[in-house]
Amino acid sequence: MNPASIGSEKMTTLKKLLGSSVLIASTLLASQALSAEPITILINTSPWYGGFEALVEKYEADTGNKVNIDAVPLGGLLEKARNAVRGPSGEYDIVNLSNAWAVEFYAGNYLTALTDIDPTFSFGNNIIDADGLLYWNKERQWPMKDGGVPMAFSPNANTHLWYYRTDQIEKPPETWDDVLKTCQTKGDAADYSVVLRGARGNPIRFAFSTFILSFGGSIEKDAPNGDFTVTFNSPEVKRALQLYIKLAEECGPPNPGSIDQGEMIQYIVAGKVKQAGIVVAAQAQMDDPEKSAVVGKIGYAVMPRPADGENRDVWGSWQMGIPANVSAGRKAAAMEFIKYFLTDEAQTYYAEAGGIPVSRTVLEGPLSQQEKFRWMKPYSEASRNAKQVLQYPEGAEIEQIIGLRLNQALIGELSVDEALNTAATEIHGVFVRTGRRTGLLPPLQ
Repeated sequence: MNPASIGSEKMTTLKKLLGSSVLIASTLLASQALSAEPITILINTSPWYGGFEALVEKYEADTGNKVNIDAVPLGGLLEKARNAVRGPSGEYDIVNLSNAWAVEFYAGNYLTALTDIDPTFSFGNNIIDADGLLYWNKERQWPMKDGGVPMAFSPNANTHLWYYRTDQIEKPPETWDDVLKTCQTKGDAADYSVVLRGARGNPIRFAFSTFILSFGGSIEKDAPNGDFTVTFNSPEVKRALQLYIKLAEECGPPNPGSIDQGEMIQYIVAGKVKQAGIVVAAQAQMDDPEKSAVVGKIGYAVMPRPADGENRDVWGSWQMGIPANVSAGRKAAAMEFIKYFLTDEAQTYYAEAGGIPVSRTVLEGPLSQQEKFRWMKPYSEASRNAKQVLQYPEGAEIEQIIGLRLNQALIGELSVDEALNTAATEIHGVFVRTGRRTGLLPPLQ
C-alpha cells in the first residue's frame, strides 16, 4: 500500500493501530524478559535475615518473578543443603552455605559455576569476594580467584568489628595494650571492660582466629600450595592465646568458657561491658530501642592488633550457590536474582532494610556518612584485611579439635602449652590420615 494514497484521517488511524501493536508487542517482550521460573532459596535464620527477606520482596515487586524462602535454624541448614544437592533433582535453586562448608560443595561438584549459566557474568571490582572464597580453582582444588571460576555470591561476607562505648572510651583502641589499659579503669557504668567469645567448638575457634592472624600465626604452613605442616603450636599462636586468656581473666565477666555470640551481644546491649569483638551482623541490635540500653553509644572500629603486629581478621562469610541438580530454566532464574542482588541499588536497599551489603561502592558511599551506618567504613576496611581459614575438606574436623583445646585452656583444664601441643598433634594426625604433605613443629616447652 502506498502511504500517499491514504487520507490524512485514515493515516492517523493506521498510525494509532500500528503504535498500539508495537506497544503491545514491546510490553509482551518486556514481560517475557522479566518473567522467570519461580525459585526457592534455602537460608538460615540470622540477625541479617530480615534484610534479605525485605530485598526478596522488593525483587518480586520489581520483576514479577516469584521467590520462595525456606528459612531454617542454623543447626539444620547443612543437612538440608547436603540432602538437596546430592539427589537426582533438587528442591532448592539457591542454597546458603557457611564458609566452613563451601569447599565440600565445590569439590563435590554439587554447585554450578555461575559463568556456566551466564558466560558474561562477573563480580567486578566492587564486590567483596571474601578472600577468594566465591571462586573455585578446580586444578588446585582451592577457593581462589586466580585461575578460579565464580561459584557463589555472598549475602553477608561477615567479619568482626570492635564494638566500643563511645561515652566511656575516648577513641577506639588501636592495640591490645590499649584495651588492657581500660581494664584498670574504675568507677564507670559498665561492669566489665571486655567480653570474649569462649564457648567450645566453632565459637572460640572463630573468635580466636583473628588473634592468631594478627600475631602472625597460622594453623598450617601453606595449605594453598600443599604444605600442611602444622604450625598451631608456634610461639606466635602461644602469644595470642596468652593474651586471650589474660583479657578474659582480667577484663571480662565470669565463666568465659560458656560465653557465645548471644551472650556477648547481651552484655553489650545491656550496658554491662565497654567493648567486644563481634561480627558486623550484630550491629543492627545496638541502636534498636526495643533491645538496647546503649542506643547511639556504640562506636565501631577494626579489631585491635598487637603493638608489633598488623590488623587482621577472619572471615565468617556466607555463600549462596546454585545446585547442579536443578533444571537449566531454574538455574537461569536463580541467576536473575543473583545479578539483581549485586546491583548497587539493591545493595543500598538491602542495607537500609538491615542487611550487610557486599558492595564497597555502597559501604564507602554516601550511605556510610549517616549515623545509622557508622559501621560501614570500618567494616569495609576490615574486609580488606580478613582471611579465610580451614578451607579444605578436613576443616570441620580440625575446627572441633581447635575449639575443644582452646576452650580447655581458657577454663584452666589445660595449660597454654598443653592445649596447643595437643591440638597440633591431633591436627597432624588428621592430615596424615588424609594423605597430606605434613609435619610438626617441636613441642612448646
